[in-house]
Amino acid sequence: MSSPLPESEALVRCEEVLQHLEDVSFVAQRDARAALPSLANADAQTRLHWLEAARDLFFHDREAGKAFMRRTPELVALWPDIRRWTDHAQTFREWVNSWYALDGYLAQAGHIFEEWGEAGVQGWFDTGRRWCTRSIEDGRVYFEADYARLADGEGLSGIEALLAPAERLYDARRLTLETYLPGALVARNVVGTPGLEPWARRGADLMQSGRSRGEAYFRLANEEGLRYLLDELPGYRPRQHSRFLQMLLLAWFDELIPLADSDWRPGKGAPMMLCDGRSLLMPAVLADRDEAIAAALHTAAHLRFDTYAGEEVEALFEARGMAHPPLDDDQRITWRPLFAEFGERLFRFQVLFDLCEDLRVDSRLGALVPGYFSRLTRLLDRAETPAGAAGYFYDFARVQLRAVIAGEALDARLALLTRPQARLLDAYEVAIVLFADTSFPELDAADRDLAYLPAHGLNTGLAVYPRPRYEVLHDAPHADAYSEHKATRERQREDQPQQAPGQRQDDPDADINQSRENTSGSGGRIGTGIPMPAKHINGRGATRKAPPGGIPYPEWDYREQRYLHDWARVHESRLTETAFKRAERILSEHAGVLKRLRSALEMQRPSRPAPLRRQPDGDDLDMEATVSYVTEKRAGLSPEGLIYRRRAAQHRDTAVMLLADLSTSIMARHPSGQGKVIDRIRSGLILFSEAITSLGDPYAISGFASKHHDNVNYYVVKDFAEPSGGELNARLAALSGRLASRMGAAIRHSIRRFASVDSHHRLLLLLTDGRPADYDDGGDPRYLNDDTRMAMKEARDAGIHPFCITLDPSGGDYLPAIFGPGHYTLIDRVDELPARLPEIYLRLRR
Repeated sequence: MSSPLPESEALVRCEEVLQHLEDVSFVAQRDARAALPSLANADAQTRLHWLEAARDLFFHDREAGKAFMRRTPELVALWPDIRRWTDHAQTFREWVNSWYALDGYLAQAGHIFEEWGEAGVQGWFDTGRRWCTRSIEDGRVYFEADYARLADGEGLSGIEALLAPAERLYDARRLTLETYLPGALVARNVVGTPGLEPWARRGADLMQSGRSRGEAYFRLANEEGLRYLLDELPGYRPRQHSRFLQMLLLAWFDELIPLADSDWRPGKGAPMMLCDGRSLLMPAVLADRDEAIAAALHTAAHLRFDTYAGEEVEALFEARGMAHPPLDDDQRITWRPLFAEFGERLFRFQVLFDLCEDLRVDSRLGALVPGYFSRLTRLLDRAETPAGAAGYFYDFARVQLRAVIAGEALDARLALLTRPQARLLDAYEVAIVLFADTSFPELDAADRDLAYLPAHGLNTGLAVYPRPRYEVLHDAPHADAYSEHKATRERQREDQPQQAPGQRQDDPDADINQSRENTSGSGGRIGTGIPMPAKHINGRGATRKAPPGGIPYPEWDYREQRYLHDWARVHESRLTETAFKRAERILSEHAGVLKRLRSALEMQRPSRPAPLRRQPDGDDLDMEATVSYVTEKRAGLSPEGLIYRRRAAQHRDTAVMLLADLSTSIMARHPSGQGKVIDRIRSGLILFSEAITSLGDPYAISGFASKHHDNVNYYVVKDFAEPSGGELNARLAALSGRLASRMGAAIRHSIRRFASVDSHHRLLLLLTDGRPADYDDGGDPRYLNDDTRMAMKEARDAGIHPFCITLDPSGGDYLPAIFGPGHYTLIDRVDELPARLPEIYLRLRR
């Protein structure tokens, strides 16, 4: 260490550094001079040390230098040892693009020094420096993370315990802190610090099988990550007791209220039961049985007492002088315009409004359901008041609710809400009065979610389906007073596919009971076309904005052994792009194949009349029927005179739909290097169309592609009633690939399109080049495989014969489980597709 400079020389050197900064950047010189007054109590040598560090950091990275200078005044006030933290800051010059990490260090170092002392801040810094050495992104994540949250009340040892699995797995598996830390903070609250190691090792194993899948696990963005934590989460699981809860609601409210899963997940605030005006949305876990029952009763009571009645919500908008907001694509109303006037204070008003409406509903529910108040009292007795601003609202709500339970006087401003005639509008107007009370503190979103009493939750957080008033549904004098109730039953009945007699399968994993077809094939050379899961995977119920509209369909979840109601949405459109010249070229190139196909078709035409026996008139006697007639006549019976036979052409009553997988993988280059796979698919579809047109069978051609469960695109190329010809061939010649392949939803929509077809024999041919996959399947191949298998069963139950034609060489590994043995074929080489496609159909229609 160099010997100290004389005071005067140090001051001269300080001015030289400032002049140097001014020559380089006006901003740097200005920020340095602005920070220097905070160093007034330091000696000149210390100020020079600081200025040199500021200059060096600015030359290393302008943003790092500016952050260092601008954070200085606050840091000096908290940690007077300027040299110590200045030396720490200088360390960040070792790495490129380190200013984010440096800024995180400067923002927290002073607070850590005040709380943990010099040894604590040094240990915190040393850990961060180690991660910076591994990766500056890992260092940034570490230093930007709130130290108090990392420590979880355990000080530096809490941080070390949290990061210990990451330290070991970085060396063994190269697991980065950027991947590990966000999920680890949530996982620790669920499995505890000892449980972090197996949780992290599970994620590291998934990283080895697919990086995107592993990252989604650590972000809790797929079912694997969530399921691991939910399985470990203590508490009462409403989903497992949904039948009991539904029967409880039916008993008290005379309404079969649908129960569905909410999008709550660990780390997303307190679990609460919500309502969208039609269904109760349950979190994965609640504290105990008492809370689950109380929450179900309270949330359903908002339906019973018209919180979501369209008439009441409209009255609310009218009273506020607002135009009624248009319904969204799902025919729901949003509360947002009612809160817009409160600007940044909307969370404060929202909690007050919910508090008032909860009090109105609870006062009436307690009179309706015996034991409800006693259950609430038990919950209130053992609940703890949250800290901070949320605690003020919580205590106020608890005092008022206890007054209602005890039959005592409550706050005079709220007295109106306990009257039997109180309405939603009254709750809103009382909330306006409370909002003017400045003793209620301001809230942010995190505080808002903590302000609700046990078994209570957001009433106005979701867009809602408006419904008739309860008395209209249940007490109307007309014959169909329970129509809405019946509609609810119908929606739930649709969750389970209808099954033909003798084909019912109680076990959803049972083998498919289908007869074998005499069509076979072997593997080809085409890629599987499975999309990699998106980097930011949206799990069930996640907040990604869904495209508007669409036709809802259930989807089978093998992990929960049930259908997810209205989970997939199919958006139907017509393909109008055309390529006439390409279509003409395809017909010209395959003229020989088409000629042979047409010759084969002549063999299936009804050219020779077939005899029709036991007719009332005809060309000849039916000898067998005549003998029977005479015998019965002599026996004294009165047989019908159906004793003739005649010949007539008989047609096989067959309709077919070809459903083509139009995922991105079909745009791959052909293995020969000549053209693309889509070129052969276009040719195959055109020859297929020409062949069936010659045969005269009604047929349709559609395609599908998807991006997430709520965005399944179904493209109608030709409908059953639509004529074929040059226009159709031009559309087929213009097909292209896009996105992924969620087969189950597309198959269910095809079943619906078959409803207008009267043919006795109905075929659904699925043309694909890979297994079902989508961006939000979490990398779990079985999930969409099993859903497709259930869609196949639904097709069979609807009297439709499904058959898969695949170009995937590994199709034999998974297609038997989906379609059943003998109900698929693999085409050896994609070049054979144009000829094989119509031939396969001809064999199937026999």
